[in-house]
Amino acid sequence: MQRGSDRMSVHRDDEMKHELEGLLRSGHPTRVEEWNDPEPAADDDPEVWSGPVGGRGSPASLERTRLELARHLSRHSFPANPDELARALRRGNAPDALIDAVAALPGEDRYANVQQLAEALADGG
Repeated sequence: MQRGSDRMSVHRDDEMKHELEGLLRSGHPTRVEEWNDPEPAADDDPEVWSGPVGGRGSPASLERTRLELARHLSRHSFPANPDELARALRRGNAPDALIDAVAALPGEDRYANVQQLAEALADGG
């Protein structure tokens, strides 16, 4: 039963299936015009399906860490040392991995804001 909310008609849907049939069966593009094919991934392209590009110390890692900290800490948590921040993260139901990482920072350090804490975590302490 058709509800009328389909984006395409049954005929257009069948036409699109027919257009893709060669690609699906052969496993490679079947168009004559090379410009019409999608560009394949290069050997040196980063693998982005596993998360943001970048490892420890990269801008993406820093951004991800800062956002996660900001979700669980408020302005009133600062300035504080790692033990105080770990307690605040526990109260905020933060992931255990984040709490453990903050608790592992040097105890004599004090952090004035989320940015300083995120930089310390992204740099590895």
